Amino acid sequence: MNENPRPDQNTRKTLKQVGYKPLGKISDAVYADMGFRCGLEIHQQLLTRQKLFCRCPAGIYQKDGEYDAELVRHMRPTLSELGEYDGTALMEFKTRKNIYYRIQNETACTYDIDDTPPFRIDDQALDIALEVALLLGTSIVGELHVTRKQYLDGSIPTGFQRTAIVGIEGRIPLKGREVGIIQISVEEDSCREVSDLGHDRVYTTDRLGMPLIETVTHPHLVTPRMAAAGAQYLRYLTRSTGHVRTGIGAAREDVNVSISGGTRVEIKGVAHISWIPELTHIEAFRQKSLLHIRSLLAERGLKVDKWNIATHDLPEAWIPRKSLHELYQGARDLRAVALNLPGFKGLLSHFTQPGQVFADEISDRLKVVACIERPNMAHSEDSRSLLGRSQLTEIRRRLESAPQDAQVVIWGPAGDIPTAVETVEERCRMAFTGVPNETRKSYPDGTTRFERVLPGPDRMYPDTDTAPIPVEEERIERIRAGLPEPVSLQMARMQEWNVASNHVGYILRRNLFWVLERIVEEFQQPPRCVARVLSQVLRHLEPVPHGKDGFDPSRLVDIYAFMKREKIHPALVEAMLPVVTDHPQMELPSVLETIGFKRKNRQEILDLLPVLDAKFSQINTSPDPMARHRWIMGQLRTLALGNIDLEELSRLVPGGRDE
Repeated sequence: MNENPRPDQNTRKTLKQVGYKPLGKISDAVYADMGFRCGLEIHQQLLTRQKLFCRCPAGIYQKDGEYDAELVRHMRPTLSELGEYDGTALMEFKTRKNIYYRIQNETACTYDIDDTPPFRIDDQALDIALEVALLLGTSIVGELHVTRKQYLDGSIPTGFQRTAIVGIEGRIPLKGREVGIIQISVEEDSCREVSDLGHDRVYTTDRLGMPLIETVTHPHLVTPRMAAAGAQYLRYLTRSTGHVRTGIGAAREDVNVSISGGTRVEIKGVAHISWIPELTHIEAFRQKSLLHIRSLLAERGLKVDKWNIATHDLPEAWIPRKSLHELYQGARDLRAVALNLPGFKGLLSHFTQPGQVFADEISDRLKVVACIERPNMAHSEDSRSLLGRSQLTEIRRRLESAPQDAQVVIWGPAGDIPTAVETVEERCRMAFTGVPNETRKSYPDGTTRFERVLPGPDRMYPDTDTAPIPVEEERIERIRAGLPEPVSLQMARMQEWNVASNHVGYILRRNLFWVLERIVEEFQQPPRCVARVLSQVLRHLEPVPHGKDGFDPSRLVDIYAFMKREKIHPALVEAMLPVVTDHPQMELPSVLETIGFKRKNRQEILDLLPVLDAKFSQINTSPDPMARHRWIMGQLRTLALGNIDLEELSRLVPGGRDE
């Protein structure tokens, strides 16, 4: 049987029963009926020289496969002060993972491996966090208290992340309504995952300890597109400071989704805001599907406290080796077990997500908890079963299955099978309650996979290594005095200027509004034209326009100032930019020489119109009434560019539409 079976009749039937339709075919009223709610946790790296709690440089990344040392650690759960085990810790312990950390001397120190107490929090990072907190309208804390937030997947060697709340209860404006901000915190980033295969998970520590801010919203986002708009606004706001990192991995979104009757599910590490609408839309219907499965179990009279599986070992020859993960090819310690799931007939093929059914919910957990790589199971409702009809009949006989039962076959290393059996039973029992609390991994097509159990509410406790840090009023006022114009006002200004929406997004993403505003106001240039130069012309030039080694956008202000001073029409800017970006140090007069610009007064150009008009009459062979206009404009364009407004010239050239 296949991990992603082709939709069979039952899958198509249940898809219709839960009312799933693609994102673009669902109205906002449907989400309201479902009780759709979404909140965001936006993580944004800060542009600092150093890491947050040590003095290692920030922003240096090691190349794949290059490292100076490697450490290995294992999860060992311990009792809390209340004598309880954390559920996430127990799940990670079951995995028996070997956690490898690949360290490069340039980017790590003894603090990273919990061998040295933390330094005082980096002041530059704290200032940036306060700046964003003020822009969000939060109430700034009077004293910063560093706490430890448990991180039990191995992504932080200490097992916890140091974090501190900077501001609480802010807001952002969004389409006529305000979205509440719960809090904004400054914290250290985790390791960068390299691979996760079988029982081995590998990280690099170059990203570890880099300063982040985490912005957490209330679940006030009531449609998938509103969720993306909220994330986009926070992206624009942080970038407006000019003090955050950009590029792949510099910002990551965690999206929390629930519907009525469901529960909060965290979609972790969303790499692109453009993914959010599809991810949240599909998650809402996944939860609706799981609630439908719960109702079907109730209709069948099944009770979770009286529900038990039966198991039976199968001959090793029954393992479908042609579908085994390459990790197990040729292995001699493989074991296969058949499981009977009472009353589950028709549920394993029940729709959950596009291309996935309930059986995939089980398979995902086998991969994460039992560490058995996919394909790791087959089931009795797979239309492309790797087990033959006679084998399925024999399995049902050995398990003494009833007609309403379903069967699952799992295989993998013998040492992992006991955990795998527990995992199948546990996930099926969760179906009786509906939607389990969990963290899920996002994929570009909008689907998700189980990643881990959602951490409990008691995962944070004080950091005894760090003293409280007073946040003085003088510091707050100093930062407040230098705040950029709110993003909401920037957006409103560009709307007034009638700037194209695609240009608005680019300008805000690149923090270029100050350039646009200055050129418009100081040099009286049309906003739409300047916005087009910023968003459309510059972005397609090499080198990368606004990268570390690319074009400095403040140079554009200098160019417009030069054009005004020299009385050259700014339409020439577009022709100059390719030379300016290729040769950043070239003086502007030399740029003009390079593009062949020659000064001509307005009348000299206009005097050529009768001459060119007469010449066209001699050579004209086209019946197109606009041919005359296009030909004359083509002859004059190079000469006119920078000397006369091209729109004005176009109105004066014979053959135009106004004639």
